[in-house]
Amino acid sequence: MNPRIPVFTDDPGWHGKRLREAFAARGLEAVFVSLKDCRLDITPGHAGVVIPGFDRLPDCAFVRGVPGGTLQQVIVRLDVLHALQMLGVRVYNDGRAVERTVDKAMTSFLLHRHQVATPATWVCESRAQAHDIINRELAAGHHLVIKPLFGSQGMGVRKLVPGSALPVPMDEHVDGLYYLQRYIDSGEGRWHDHRVFVINGKAIGAMVRHGASWVNNVAQGGRCEVLPHTGEIAELAEAAARAVDIDYCGVDIIRDRHGKLFVLEVNSIPAWKGLQGVVELNVAEALVDDLLAKLATEPQLNLASS
Repeated sequence: MNPRIPVFTDDPGWHGKRLREAFAARGLEAVFVSLKDCRLDITPGHAGVVIPGFDRLPDCAFVRGVPGGTLQQVIVRLDVLHALQMLGVRVYNDGRAVERTVDKAMTSFLLHRHQVATPATWVCESRAQAHDIINRELAAGHHLVIKPLFGSQGMGVRKLVPGSALPVPMDEHVDGLYYLQRYIDSGEGRWHDHRVFVINGKAIGAMVRHGASWVNNVAQGGRCEVLPHTGEIAELAEAAARAVDIDYCGVDIIRDRHGKLFVLEVNSIPAWKGLQGVVELNVAEALVDDLLAKLATEPQLNLASS
């Protein structure tokens, strides 16, 4: 096995350090590479994908970040992941899983299709349609949340209540598309939700995030407490992971005032610094061990090496 493993990220930081340590403990070297620096080379004598610092394709690759950019740039970065997978490189998480979860509309659709409880959601381009949905929901006594289709850490998320102005189509967080979700009230003034970390279909750790507002992300000031990773919350998170068909993920779950659980999001590139602070399991080591176990049991066809 090639002892050098590319970890795709633009900002290794705390998570990169933990992954590097976990790979090193197994005799492997994590090499941090930006997908922006990879390229397709579709010429005779080349495999089709070039990863800087690698003279041949690796056996596997760990995806820790897909940088944003124009639609064309993002498509090609995902093309690199797809091509690597087709060339026999075990990509963790693979491009399809990243696509299914970075796109909140598709995540919501897949959760609904697999009968995983998730808030009522509408996605449309028409401002008139969005206006009708908002008016109808507010008249029925429901508040709504509008989110960017692509986004994380609670950035650009807003709550719509009676009297709220409808965001204009060219708003930087709307960008001509309305992703609307019914607001789930976890208890006014007692805001909280749950983050469950799932690896290989099993919940391996969970925490409660208590927010200073209704947005509970750690990046937005959420406070973390450990939560047992068994029971109904874990089962719902595992069902969400199956619905999007993913190696590992962070699943955000909220419980409403009546005790019903809903999956809000599935994150294919989840942070785990907050979780690591409240659980004993070494999350980075669990991720690396799962990747290596999959690599050992799945047939490999690295066309670049054959």
